[in-house]
Amino acid sequence: MRPGFEAVRETFAEVVDGSTGGAAFSVFRRGAPIVALHGGRAAPQVPWTGDTRVVLFSGTKGIVATVAAVLTARGLLDPDRPVARYWPEFAAAGKADVPVSQILAHTVGLPYVETDLPMLDNAANAAALARQSPLWAPGTRVAYHALTYGYLLTELIRRGTGDDLGSLVRTLLAEPHNLDLRLGTPPTVPVATLRRAPGYRISTFLQDPQRRRVVERMYRGLLDSTDTMNSAEYRGAALAAGSAVGTATAMARLYDLLLSGELVPPDVLARATRTWSEGVDAVNDRPLRFGLGFELADPIGTYGPAEVAFGHSGAGGGRHGAWPEHGVSFSFTTNELQAEDVDTRASSLLAALHETL
Repeated sequence: MRPGFEAVRETFAEVVDGSTGGAAFSVFRRGAPIVALHGGRAAPQVPWTGDTRVVLFSGTKGIVATVAAVLTARGLLDPDRPVARYWPEFAAAGKADVPVSQILAHTVGLPYVETDLPMLDNAANAAALARQSPLWAPGTRVAYHALTYGYLLTELIRRGTGDDLGSLVRTLLAEPHNLDLRLGTPPTVPVATLRRAPGYRISTFLQDPQRRRVVERMYRGLLDSTDTMNSAEYRGAALAAGSAVGTATAMARLYDLLLSGELVPPDVLARATRTWSEGVDAVNDRPLRFGLGFELADPIGTYGPAEVAFGHSGAGGGRHGAWPEHGVSFSFTTNELQAEDVDTRASSLLAALHETL
C-alpha cells in the first residue's frame, strides 16, 4: 500500500474486526495500484488472501455494461437501435420500438419473469420475456431489473454478436488484460464461501407489502439462503445479472482500464456514464441513477463523497467503480452479506479514501 493511506488501512481493519467473514479493498490510480488490503476468512479455517475470489452478485452488471460499451465502440451494438432489430421475437406485446438503452438503463418495464421457469436457464427466461408485456410504457419509469437485466442482455448480445456473454467476458476483458474474472465459473475454481449476517434482508427501502411480493418474484429466493448462492451450478450458470466471480484487484483494475481509455474511447465511456434514467425505483422505493448499465452517483451516496462516479454495487455489500475526476478506481469484495440499511463497510472505506486523496 502506498504511504499516506494509513487511514484507509485503519478503516479496513475495523471492517474486518467487525465481520465473521472476510473482505478485500483494492484501489488503482491512473494505472497503478495504491491500496491492496485483505483480511478475515474466505471460508472456515481458510484465510482471505489477495487472490481470493468471490461471487460478485450484481457487481456482474458492471462487467456486462463494460462488455456492452466495448461492443458499442466496435459497432456491434447500438444503444439507440430497437432491441427487435437484433432479436426479432422481442417485438411482441408492443415492444417493437424499445431501444437497447432502455434495457441497460432499467426502464424497459420487465422486472420479473411471469412464467415459472428455472432461474438458471438463460434461454428460457429470455424467450419468456420476449413474449411478455411490460408493466409500464417502456422508458416512463425506472426500476431495478435484478435478474431480468441478465436474461435480456445475454440474449440480446448473443443475437447481435453470435457469442455468449461468458465467452466475451473472457476474450474481451479477462484474457487480454490478465483479469481474474469469470462469467460461468468451473466447479474446480476456488471461491469464497458466502454467508448471511444475522438479520440480512433485501430491499430495505421498501415498506409496501404489495410491492414486496413483486420483489420476491424478482429475486426468486436467490438471496434467502446460502445454498443456491454457494452452489457450483449458480456460479457456472453465466447469469449476467449476478453470478460472475472475481477478485477485488481484478474489479478495481477493470474500472481503471475504463478510465484510461484502454477498453473504450473516451466518447463511448462518456455516453455510457451519463444519466439515462433516474428517480425513485417504481418497485423498491430506492433512489436510482443509471447510465448504460452502470450505476451512477446517487442521492444516498452509494459511491461515496465523489460527485461524479460510476460502477455497480452487489447484494450484501460489494461496491465496485470509479471516480473519474480523481483518476481512481476501486473494489470492495466480501463474503458476508449485510443488509443495506445497516452496512457501512464500503461507505466508510470510500469516505476514508476520499479524505486521503
